Amino acid sequence: MLSEFRAFLLKTNALALAIGVIIGAALGAVVSSLVNDIIMPPVGYVLGGVDFSSLQIVLGTHTDATGKVTQVAIRYGNFINVVIAFIVVAFVVFMIARTFIKEAPAAPPAPTRTCPYCRETVLADATRCSHCTSTI
Repeated sequence: MLSEFRAFLLKTNALALAIGVIIGAALGAVVSSLVNDIIMPPVGYVLGGVDFSSLQIVLGTHTDATGKVTQVAIRYGNFINVVIAFIVVAFVVFMIARTFIKEAPAAPPAPTRTCPYCRETVLADATRCSHCTSTI
C-alpha cells in the first residue's frame, strides 16, 4: 500500500502541487510583509501620515456580559492593504508564469480545399463537406 501511495505521488503531479502550495504560502507571507512594512508606510506618509491598517468606520460598540466593550467597525484600511497585497502577488505570479511558461509554436495550418457544391472551405482529407454534407 505504501508503494502504491508513493507511485501515486510520483505518477501524478501531487508532489509538485504540494510544493507549489508551500511556496505559495511562503510567498504570500513575504508579500504581506512587503505591503505592510515597505510599501504602505511611505504611501501613508505621502498622504499625510495615514496608517492604512487603522482606518475604519465605527458603526457602534457592543458590551458583553463581562463588561468588555468591543467596537463594531468596517475596517476599510485593512481591506486596502489586502487589495494591494493581492495586486503584488498577481504581478509576481504573472512575471513567473511569463518567464517559465512558453507558448508552444503554432501548428502549421491544415491543408484545405473548396467544396465544389457550396464553395466552402473544408479539410483536404474530408470525404463529406461539413457545411452542405455533400460527398466530395
